[in-house]
Amino acid sequence: MSTRPAPSAPLQNDPESPIMTVHTASPAAPTSSPTAAVLGAHPQATTDADARKAAATDRSGYIPSTLPDGVVVARGVDDVVEALRLAQAHGVPVVPRGAGTGLAAGASAHEGEIVLDVSRMNRILAIDPVEMTAIVEPGVINAEVNAAAAQHGLFYAPDPASTAICSIGGNIATNAGGMWCAKYGVTRESVLGLVIVLADGRILRTGRKTIKGVTGYDLNALFIGSEGTLGVVVEATLRLRPKPVRTETLAAYFADIEAAGRAASAITAARIQPSILELMDGPTLEAVDLAEGTKHRELGGAFLLAQTDGYGAHLELDEIVQAISPYATSIHRAADAVEAEALVKARRDAIPALERLGRVSIGDIAVPRNRLAEAFTGLEDIAAQRGVRIFSVAHAADGNLHPMLVVDPHESITEGPAKAALGDMFHLAQRLGGTLTGEHGVGLLKREWVGEEIGETSRSLQQAIKGVIDPAGILNPGKAI
Repeated sequence: MSTRPAPSAPLQNDPESPIMTVHTASPAAPTSSPTAAVLGAHPQATTDADARKAAATDRSGYIPSTLPDGVVVARGVDDVVEALRLAQAHGVPVVPRGAGTGLAAGASAHEGEIVLDVSRMNRILAIDPVEMTAIVEPGVINAEVNAAAAQHGLFYAPDPASTAICSIGGNIATNAGGMWCAKYGVTRESVLGLVIVLADGRILRTGRKTIKGVTGYDLNALFIGSEGTLGVVVEATLRLRPKPVRTETLAAYFADIEAAGRAASAITAARIQPSILELMDGPTLEAVDLAEGTKHRELGGAFLLAQTDGYGAHLELDEIVQAISPYATSIHRAADAVEAEALVKARRDAIPALERLGRVSIGDIAVPRNRLAEAFTGLEDIAAQRGVRIFSVAHAADGNLHPMLVVDPHESITEGPAKAALGDMFHLAQRLGGTLTGEHGVGLLKREWVGEEIGETSRSLQQAIKGVIDPAGILNPGKAI
């Protein structure tokens, strides 16, 4: 089956956007260069200034100093193959791009590079309700997969907060998670197979259509989360799951975020498996209230959203209430699906609400779940010490925090106090036994700290793998590793 055209992601040069890309000039693309040779030979290429601006960066808040030389807007596999063959022949760097909703500057492009935009490859090719699989192109929007699956009583588990605008290809590139990953895992657990175009234009098929299979090395897992540095995904076979027969939801409020963190850790310690467990701190609640007219901040200094599903959902929610009662100031169980959706929406509204306040840089650290409270306290210390505004939310069931820096539109997130705060966040996670990125990827923003986390042996091995698969180094250079 086919979907309607995917909704467009917000253009990053929109003057109303607090994360707009500002360029003092819009120089014409070069007319005599390797990039010009590629762009001149590809039928889907453009050097239009507006197209180059719109494709220059993502939703990370990062501002490239220059524009890419051009954009290839792929409408099918052949367009991707031809773009990469031409780029390989002329030694031109290629930045793959989907919906442009990435949060680590993984799709940001500069002068001397071309952007390969696959957002127009946005068809759902097939859904098999018996095998519970879907075959999709990379530009399909996450929420559209779920809308199509719902017609068969199924759902696709990875659901980032940007589900309404993010694409499956980008989800695969960063191994995205979302709220439901608390119970159902991240993207890697829901992608059975891929069709990938390699840097030289060859087509590689990884994985399989069966749930199990261990023939050969797991190249499927290798490409998921590789941030477009190893190949360009042009098709994915996704694993769908039956929609739960029952869902129960509650909202709990706390005096402060530290108490909320301890409550979330208590749920983990009690061995309860919620399908959703999300935290928001007081400043974030204020921003959501201001944007949406809600009154969450009046009820407490922190908010915990918990959801359970399955036949025993109500019993599991009873256990959650028991686990968090010593920490909460109030607990409210949703009376029906409408009220439950309103509570979930409050969490999804966090990033858009903060984007109204300034330029947003979204952190992505993860820590052991029993150290959530320490992580939140550490983030408050960083904000005070660096003189920056940090708003924090978290996928509490897996210890993945999203501390969000909000700066004035004219301020940079790659230098000064904001840059120092990003480094502090990583070192905080490291001290607590965690990681610098749980699901957004490394991109450009976090690359300088990768070596500290993974060590030289691992990094050199990963670079060697990159060298085998992309020996000319043309795919998304400077990103990830």
